[in-house]
Amino acid sequence: MENQQRSSSGGPRGPRTGDRGGRDGGRDGQQRRFGPPMRRVCIYCKDKNKFIDYKNAEQLRRYLTDRGKIRPRRKIGTCARHQRELSLAIKRARQLALLPLSPEHVRGMNN
Repeated sequence: MENQQRSSSGGPRGPRTGDRGGRDGGRDGQQRRFGPPMRRVCIYCKDKNKFIDYKNAEQLRRYLTDRGKIRPRRKIGTCARHQRELSLAIKRARQLALLPLSPEHVRGMNN
């Protein structure tokens, strides 16, 4: 067998480029195609007068999906501290039956 030297061509796909761009080809100055366009700011950090209360079910209902699950941080934009407070308040409201434990269409199936 011959000694084949590896070139810096990068392999079968052609030369490697150092742009580290994704699918958009590294176009600078244009909006990204995937992901959120900009970083969301926690509304509780922005407005210091706003606070999380387990008795305010209408406020907490915004952070639940239609299936009754708690929405993730990356979707609603809260910081880690306020997300922990939100989840605790939602769980307390569920214990007091202010919020549903399961979605409505699932609750009627056992009758």
